[in-house]
Amino acid sequence: MTASWLPNLLRSPLAALISEDCTVTLVDQLNILEPHCLRHALSKGLGLGIVLGGCVVKLPQLFKILKSKSVAGISLSSYILEILANVITIAYNFRKGYAFTTYGEALFIGAQNFVITLLIMSFTGRAGLGVIAGALLLAFTYFLFDISLVGGSLLSTLYGLTIPLVISSRIPQIYTIHKNKYTGQLSAFAVFNYFFGTAARLFTTLVEVDDSLVLLGVILATIANGVLAAQMVYYWNAQAPKDKYRLDTKKNK
Repeated sequence: MTASWLPNLLRSPLAALISEDCTVTLVDQLNILEPHCLRHALSKGLGLGIVLGGCVVKLPQLFKILKSKSVAGISLSSYILEILANVITIAYNFRKGYAFTTYGEALFIGAQNFVITLLIMSFTGRAGLGVIAGALLLAFTYFLFDISLVGGSLLSTLYGLTIPLVISSRIPQIYTIHKNKYTGQLSAFAVFNYFFGTAARLFTTLVEVDDSLVLLGVILATIANGVLAAQMVYYWNAQAPKDKYRLDTKKNK
């Protein structure tokens, strides 16, 4: 075996990420153009970056709400649908044994989405309903991870339903922006990171996950996030409506 020039402190985590064989090829032997390992390393690097990005992607949105004490222009139903999709995605990928770098952002984004959903409910006078929703979400999550309660075929069906669910979670927000001609308190950082994150996830899915359901979901999510990103650019300098905006919960359901 070729001796490694990289200190073990750095080499060990790298080997854990991209595999020992590819570390030998790309690092020890400096054969950085070897196709298989190059694709694998790029996929792992992108995947790790997406997961790390998922840890902070919704924080600007959360801080924007807290600072303005307003949820104007933010669709409650979009967040509820997205949380359901996050939970099902985590359970499906975990039980399939896929690498955490191919889906881990769903865990962190889901947690941030839940906090934002509680804020929306709080600012619209439904804090008590948020507590009930949290309890139901925990029960639902438990069922998904218990194979005796939710079998593999049922979980696959549920995951298949997340594909239209993810699209549905974007439609209320897209419609809200289109109707108001204004992005309100929606965070540009979150929107653009979602779009670029799902676009990068296409590559990692093609390289690491041999699952047509996962691939279809990522493709459609990229398209939906692309529409939101385009709206953000189009209405970048749009002013708030003259009438004071009120979050109409019924219209956003």
